[in-house]
Amino acid sequence: MAGKITISDLVSAKSQGRKIVAVSCYDYTTARLVCESDVQMLLVGDSAAQLMLGFDSTLPATMDFMVTITAAVRRGAPDVFLVADMPFLSYQVGINKAVKNAGRFVTEAGAQMIKIEASQPYLDVIKAVSDAGIGVMAHIGIRPQSISKIGRFKAEATTAEMALELIALADQMVQAGATSLLIEGTATEVAEIVTKRYEMPVISCGSGAGCDGQILIAPDILGLTQGTGPKFTKSYGDLAKSTIEAVNSYSKEVQDGKFPDSEHSYHMKKGELERLEGLLKGRF
Repeated sequence: MAGKITISDLVSAKSQGRKIVAVSCYDYTTARLVCESDVQMLLVGDSAAQLMLGFDSTLPATMDFMVTITAAVRRGAPDVFLVADMPFLSYQVGINKAVKNAGRFVTEAGAQMIKIEASQPYLDVIKAVSDAGIGVMAHIGIRPQSISKIGRFKAEATTAEMALELIALADQMVQAGATSLLIEGTATEVAEIVTKRYEMPVISCGSGAGCDGQILIAPDILGLTQGTGPKFTKSYGDLAKSTIEAVNSYSKEVQDGKFPDSEHSYHMKKGELERLEGLLKGRF
């Protein structure tokens, strides 16, 4: 797609059967590299609290932090469709506050859509933000911000009854004004049913191939994360190993006196060292 990607472009991609590729990233440098690929969507997720700050959940992400990193990603990728994640307690504290916080992502960070981890109590928030002219991606299925309440995550909609509940929730989100859906950790069959119900883009995060697009976090794609991750993650590189090897090579060169060498150092202009030595003799 030429020029800045818009929601209309993503809707067209769906209608034409073209898959949408989305990546979650959190910084300017990574965004610059990702936008050199054919990725159409970037999500600045509150998982940055874990991947960037080292917390064990997404909950410590704040509005100021999320706005700052979203603006950084926008500077790195000015033409990719940009979605910003509403962090914990940015929309649960009242409709007016939710609309104001959503607006910050648009006015201060250049986001084109905001994402809300959606459940029935927040339908009025979805509607209010949408009515304010801000695109909303409703995040259903596994919702990481609910970790304190449920204790641990498990796949969603794995029974017929659970599936009916999720499909009904998706319908409610769309009726409230959501213009996109993200379905996380949900049975493939159910995610596909939801996807076929709407003209809007439906993005899968661990919810199978039947959705309009897929999203993974950049550190997982690049192989920067270590240890066991969710079942649906996949690495397409091994930058953790490469990073360790590169830093070890740097460390060895420093210890061996090979870095910095003349090529990587600044030097005085010709004749200036001799002149400096003369000046030093007269003063010290």
